[in-house]
Amino acid sequence: MTRNRGQLRNGRLSTTEDTVDTEVSVLKRLLPIVLCVLCVLCGGEPLVGAAGSQAPAEPQPPRTPRSVAPIDITGYWVSIVTEDWRWRMMTPAKGDYASVPINDEGRRVADTWNLSKDEAAGLACKPYGIGNIMRMPGRMHITWQDDRTLKAEFDAGTQTRLLHLEKPAAGSKPGEKTWQGYSAGEWQVAGQTIEVDRNGIPQAGGGGGGGGGRGRGRGRGAPPVGGSLFVTTSNFRDGYLRKNGVPYSANATITEYFDKVGPEPNGDVILLVRTVVEDSKYLQMPFITSTHFKLEKDGSKWNPSTCKIDPPLEPGK
Repeated sequence: MTRNRGQLRNGRLSTTEDTVDTEVSVLKRLLPIVLCVLCVLCGGEPLVGAAGSQAPAEPQPPRTPRSVAPIDITGYWVSIVTEDWRWRMMTPAKGDYASVPINDEGRRVADTWNLSKDEAAGLACKPYGIGNIMRMPGRMHITWQDDRTLKAEFDAGTQTRLLHLEKPAAGSKPGEKTWQGYSAGEWQVAGQTIEVDRNGIPQAGGGGGGGGGRGRGRGRGAPPVGGSLFVTTSNFRDGYLRKNGVPYSANATITEYFDKVGPEPNGDVILLVRTVVEDSKYLQMPFITSTHFKLEKDGSKWNPSTCKIDPPLEPGK
């Protein structure tokens, strides 16, 4: 006769098989809860009931250079001339190229400059080209032409620059050289280094400089935390670094950094533009300038003018 081994519980005999069944039942009830907890701890969504209880995520608007801009540089800006007065506010005397690191060829060209010949040849805008337009006293108006292009207009010489914050289409060819050339820009955002896509737009995550190599940014969806605009310009004509014929060539490399500062204690907001001109044809070393602009409340003082240079100063007068 087989003896059923077990324990007497609550007036009945509890067998080993009963105990196993009870434990299995408890595990079945706890398993979904354990899985949910593990999923949440691992950063995922709960598996049980997720399909029925989770609302579909709303589509996010496309990221553009305008939407990810770390600083707002739009508005009317007036140049603040607190240095290089005699070279910026007036036309220096012929041969006055002090503080410009020109080489022998640059000196030869500057010494043969003739304002009347430039005007007769239709070259009156040479001092208003990309190498010197930021140094011209006057006003600058920056707006978004579209979500990927900034437009900078200057009342001095009635010049216009387009800052393209996306890469040109594959296979596109540069057009005719102009005074302002083709400017390609990209945001350098304060914070961690991140990758940028094929259009130069910062991407969340990653750690390189793809699509431009200089992208620095913030996590997706985070508010702007400050930064700069980096610009390189190409496809421009020969021009002058100063009104008196100090030259730069069409093969020069011109880079710029736009930084916004303020408001200052007096309420002023400043735009600082650092320009670096590298030109082995006419310069011994890079020519670096820092130009300041102050934000104005509106365009009531906007005063466009043609490319017109005053006669140079005469030494001793």
